[in-house]
Amino acid sequence: MWNRTNIEEKLKKSKAKNFKGTEIMDQVAAILKEDDRREDAIMARMKSPQKPTPRNHFNIDLLNKDRIYHIDQIQDICITYRLRFLDTKYFKNEIPYEALMRIKEMEKAHNIEMRGFKIVAPSKMFKLEDADDPLLFAPIGNGYFYLIHKWGNDLNPFRKIWAWNFKSFENLIFSTVIVSLLLAYLIPNGVFSKDTTNVQFLLIFFFTFKSIAAIVLYYSFAAGKNFNIAIWNSKYFNA
Repeated sequence: MWNRTNIEEKLKKSKAKNFKGTEIMDQVAAILKEDDRREDAIMARMKSPQKPTPRNHFNIDLLNKDRIYHIDQIQDICITYRLRFLDTKYFKNEIPYEALMRIKEMEKAHNIEMRGFKIVAPSKMFKLEDADDPLLFAPIGNGYFYLIHKWGNDLNPFRKIWAWNFKSFENLIFSTVIVSLLLAYLIPNGVFSKDTTNVQFLLIFFFTFKSIAAIVLYYSFAAGKNFNIAIWNSKYFNA
């Protein structure tokens, strides 16, 4: 006796009483156009140079303290994992749409226009001038930055070990010595004489050390590489 109520049909009838189809489409088109304009403006701010780094006047009550980092903490991570902390204008990959949406949400909530965006990522993800896990930051001021968005894959678990070798000159020398010792041990007895004496092993070690050191130095100079502490915030490829 009683027909079930179709909520969608009721909703359509309610809409028909108040809006014409053309009016709705015009309003939706205007909203989408405004969103596109805001996204284009955000991308333009990401690509334009900001010197010195501007300060964003956030509403402190709306910030998540777990996403606030000091420049010293960012520097430590960049040096440890051989990453760079640079303006977004040098970032050659696409900024994901989720990051743009997050910026729009924050700008609306804080009633500001955010500027001075920076990204933490491996060198290969930047367009560096000649001389796998990005983090997008916005400056707060006084050396503090707010983490807006993280995307991509996590870093390889062995990256920290690999990056340790290039952290400083002392680390590089220590790694070269260890590799040379291992290679010296791998050379079998009888290659140079029947039994390898301590003196002969020492000579073999010096030979392997000189060979490995020569390769490391050649690669470093030829490729324009530098230590982590020198490149973490440098925009130059051969800094």
